[in-house]
Amino acid sequence: MKRLCDLIECDYDTPICDIKIDSREIKKGDLFVAVNGFNVSHSEFIEDAINNGAAAVITDVDYKGDIPIIKVPDVNGILNQICINFYEYHNNQKIIGITGTDGKTTTAIMLKELLKETRNIAYMGTNGIEYGNKIIKTENTTPTNEKLYKYLTILQNENYDDVVMEVSSEALLHKRVVDFQFRYAIFTTITEDHLNIHKTIENYIESKLSLASLVKEDGAIIINRDDDNCRLLLNKNFNHLYTYGKDQDSDFQICNIEENMGITIFDIRYRDQTFHITSPYIGEYNVYNLCAAFIVCYLEGIESDYLIQKIKNLPSIKGRTESLDFGQNYKLILDYAHTLNGIKNIVESFKGKYKRTILLTGAAGGREKEKREKIGKYILNHADFVVFTMDDPRYESVDSIIDQMIGDEKKNNYIRIINREEAIRYALDIAEENDLVLILGKGRDNYMAIEDKRIDYCDYDVISRYFHDQS
Repeated sequence: MKRLCDLIECDYDTPICDIKIDSREIKKGDLFVAVNGFNVSHSEFIEDAINNGAAAVITDVDYKGDIPIIKVPDVNGILNQICINFYEYHNNQKIIGITGTDGKTTTAIMLKELLKETRNIAYMGTNGIEYGNKIIKTENTTPTNEKLYKYLTILQNENYDDVVMEVSSEALLHKRVVDFQFRYAIFTTITEDHLNIHKTIENYIESKLSLASLVKEDGAIIINRDDDNCRLLLNKNFNHLYTYGKDQDSDFQICNIEENMGITIFDIRYRDQTFHITSPYIGEYNVYNLCAAFIVCYLEGIESDYLIQKIKNLPSIKGRTESLDFGQNYKLILDYAHTLNGIKNIVESFKGKYKRTILLTGAAGGREKEKREKIGKYILNHADFVVFTMDDPRYESVDSIIDQMIGDEKKNNYIRIINREEAIRYALDIAEENDLVLILGKGRDNYMAIEDKRIDYCDYDVISRYFHDQS
């Protein structure tokens, strides 16, 4: 607990328990910082924050209340310093930032697994905060400013000096990470996404690429040379930039990819060295993810023989091309893929390997509508049968979302089942021997966003119950 005068110059010694920017999360004794969002000013919710128990408010508007109300000229600009003062964050951790439309979570978890035996490394991203055997659930891929400082301080106090962090385009747009110095920045892929937030693909790309400017002078930028948008960074003047990909001009060139019996074998060539890699992950996209993780480990001085052996024994990643075996006579894959590029990667990885492909997916409500028809057209033309269902509809009609996905396609190889649990059970019911069933969109998410609520829900639990009921 700190006093208000310890956080910002003022005459109030009011005790402060925590810092919040969301009035709905305020508890007795918290400081409410009424930041300005892109669509709303949080100053509109000062009364709600006070009613919920706020001990003080910092805002940029005139407001009179029975608690300390401090007016500042730039409430957003002062938030980070207030957080630093409150949490006593030292900002000396080695942060590895990973951004990209697809591949952030997989690359981050691979990297954490490869480094965890040589240092105390924590993970922060879509799956929450993971350190040691502890997990903190979070709502955002990259937490909001005040939560980011809170979580990093927890890791700092637990002696986690290395943090691998997924950095979302929204976090970069809203400058949540602008005051952090990154040791490494990894760029996986940049394809169209989140246009509901960024409005144009150019804005989206610009937000993604801005992570490179946050890398320390002695740090390194690692980019996918085979991605047109990542390659834009080659036009900038960065001291330490490494490329990876199949392109022969890549610093770390990927060669000789072969898939066989559920494993992937490939080579990474760097200067006069060739590293022979055996990976437990299928799909060429996972070769790229693994190569990016490999580069960080190599630059960190991890001995290559040790690294190659670690890669061979990496565990499966929950909700990412996760192969589920309940004794069924068909292939069942659970994956988080929800972008056109991500879905293409999954489908192409299994092309021609199974009798039929049954694909279940939906599209999130309140998110980019432009991609819905593109995804629908692709899956209707590349899967044998499609089950359209809900995927975090929020305030949108699921039927309307599905209509947009189907678009003008005249195919009849699909069914719509609004309830996702019923849809999954249907997909599993119709699966036959040597079929491939792809359950896409939510991975191991533990909620379904309906209107403004998060209802307990998990695809894996639904699948597990299905097979339990069959036994």
